[in-house]
Amino acid sequence: MNLPFTYCPGCAAPLALITQSEDGGDKARLRCPACGFTHWNNPTPVLAAVIEYEGKILLARNAAWTTRMFGLITGFMEAGDTPDGGMVREIREETSLATSALTLIGVYDFQRMNQVIIAYHAACHGEVRLSPELSDYRLFAPEAVKCWRAGTGQALADWLQARGYTPQYGDFSKREP
Repeated sequence: MNLPFTYCPGCAAPLALITQSEDGGDKARLRCPACGFTHWNNPTPVLAAVIEYEGKILLARNAAWTTRMFGLITGFMEAGDTPDGGMVREIREETSLATSALTLIGVYDFQRMNQVIIAYHAACHGEVRLSPELSDYRLFAPEAVKCWRAGTGQALADWLQARGYTPQYGDFSKREP
């Protein structure tokens, strides 16, 4: 269990792992013994896009990554966003590209990060200008792109498979020198 909270945001008392009966039975959650606050620790919705740009797949490298990996454009859904609208916003913010078509690929469980990934295929156009969050991007022919076995990698594999390609997987665990 991810324990991001230590103190109650309502009364500042220390939170404790307390088991209580809920609709689905007994459940241990971080709760405040003083005021009854419950930290639900529900998954965070994350948006991801397989971007098709100039007939190729655009993958980007996060500036904070220490591996050689390039990945999908992703971002957190914000208050007031619809999933579709949030994805178009994230693509524009991170790449400066305009989205002309957006199609849902699927919804993916990513428990390691306590996230639910809502993945799209996005047809985009314009001139790529990366946000400071991203350090580089590359364009890949669909038959040459390498998938990864976690998180958004499954969305990319599903998109490729739906178009008749057999997904290939790479080893992205190596750190750069």
